[in-house]
Amino acid sequence: MSLLTEWREFAYSHDDRTKEGQEFWINYFTQEKAVYEEILSSPDEPVSGTVAELAERFHMELTYFVGYLDGINDSLKTPNPIEEMDADTVVSLDYDKEKLYYNMVGAKAEWLYGLEQWDNLLTPERRKELYREQKSSTTIVKPPKIGRNDPCPCGSGKKYKKCCGKN
Repeated sequence: MSLLTEWREFAYSHDDRTKEGQEFWINYFTQEKAVYEEILSSPDEPVSGTVAELAERFHMELTYFVGYLDGINDSLKTPNPIEEMDADTVVSLDYDKEKLYYNMVGAKAEWLYGLEQWDNLLTPERRKELYREQKSSTTIVKPPKIGRNDPCPCGSGKKYKKCCGKN
């Protein structure tokens, strides 16, 4: 079983509606936040190493660190091979800062996109723009409803009820 599969089975077996599940997720998110605080503090030094080395460096259990890698992978300049990785796979945490911020907003991870380290990486205006872009990308805009007596949108010249609106 791959490390990623192990992480997903392990993590998603913890129901956040139970006390045990809530404790698990709080613990995980606290560790995740600590890693982000560190990597965002040194943006010019991309972090890389084996999965096991990085887990040790960031004081995380290997399984938890795989969860972290799963979460950040879509925000990396070059995604890691998370599907096939093992403890000795070399990975990089070279992230695209705007993409990372955008994805954090999309994940509703306020504890991450609200970190003070972002102040040195993106201007407040740019963060607002990325926030708005992400929120509007998930907003569904319905087209105006066609009334029965409106001209048919197919261009026939007939009323909608006598053309495409027939049952």
